[in-house]
Amino acid sequence: MSPTSHEVLLRDAGLRVTAPRLAVLAEVQTHPHATAESVRVAVHERLGTVSTQAVYGVLNTLTSAGILRRFEPEGSASRYELFRGDNHHHAVCRSCGQVTDVACATGTAPCLHAPEGHGFEIEMAEVIYWGTCPSCLSHPVDDSTAPHQKEKA
Repeated sequence: MSPTSHEVLLRDAGLRVTAPRLAVLAEVQTHPHATAESVRVAVHERLGTVSTQAVYGVLNTLTSAGILRRFEPEGSASRYELFRGDNHHHAVCRSCGQVTDVACATGTAPCLHAPEGHGFEIEMAEVIYWGTCPSCLSHPVDDSTAPHQKEKA
């Protein structure tokens, strides 16, 4: 997506085109599944004078406008990606924290047809698969230092 496309996204959502918004969009496009902190650092490097509050405000505004999608893997910071409307899910490595997109299980978004919707009109489902990525499977790490390892009872 080009910067011009980012400008169109903002205008179509009724938002002003600003340097911080364009920088956040560029960063999230370049690094899908980015944390707010990694976006803040990259935007600050790109623009120099943007405040932490401004970056978090942009992330919230773009999420509320449906331009970004925010998801929160358990035990991890919120992650951001461009909203594509495709109802994809995520796989998260418990060892290194890598996040990978996973297509919806089968058919056309079967997870949106909950067996018991309790009267809700379901619009989106968030599924997070947890496991170990291929890299960590081939090069195991010490579990005591793994960033997403659950506390053992």
